[in-house]
Amino acid sequence: MPGPRVSQPAARRDARAAAALRPVVLERGAARYAEGSCLAGFGETRVLCAVSVEDGVPGWKKGRGEGWLTAEYAMLPRATHTRTARERDKVQGRTQEIQRLIGRSVRAMLDDFAFGEYTLKVDCDVLQADGGTRTAAITGACVAVVDAFAWMAATGRIAASPVMRRVAAVSVGVVDGEPRVDLDYSEDARAAVDMNVVMSSEGRFVEVQGTGEHGTFGRRDLDALLSLAEQGIRRLDEAQARALGA
Repeated sequence: MPGPRVSQPAARRDARAAAALRPVVLERGAARYAEGSCLAGFGETRVLCAVSVEDGVPGWKKGRGEGWLTAEYAMLPRATHTRTARERDKVQGRTQEIQRLIGRSVRAMLDDFAFGEYTLKVDCDVLQADGGTRTAAITGACVAVVDAFAWMAATGRIAASPVMRRVAAVSVGVVDGEPRVDLDYSEDARAAVDMNVVMSSEGRFVEVQGTGEHGTFGRRDLDALLSLAEQGIRRLDEAQARALGA
């Protein structure tokens, strides 16, 4: 007698394999006047990352001879299917969480901040959202930060770039019972487990954010998702290296 029928996971919208990234685009110099910039594309998601170099540091760092990196994140009103109001008066909780994540991630590119009292402000603006906006922002911001420090060295503001490593990020999740990497919006919206992973080019973790959206999940799921994330981030790091000519 034939055994019981086992339901198969639904095919991904773009027919990708579970371990496949969407097409990745990292366009350097996308913002002409910024000291460093990158337009990051993960499939239909597009994020413009631009770095501004400013003299001076926040008050709590003054007088130490150290610099600072910070980030801001915003979604343009028509980045999604319906218009989202601009956050004019107060940054919402989700936005604040994401920009802090981006800031922590780019600061992990350095071992210290001993590059003088300069502040690098990384603006990440979502032009089009189809899932993975924070991971695309981190991956593009890294390229922009590398170029901003290179500009500082070329213009004599610093002796050499303090960048020690690249960082990149990808989303992973369990969708229709299957671990998948680089979720688009339709997958993210129904994922049973949703996770964002940030890693360095040295293969070390910077941050892992994971949630069981509809309950708990086991160690086997966690291990499978981290393995997928590592594979995906390796490919993103290769894309960054190509974009930077490294």
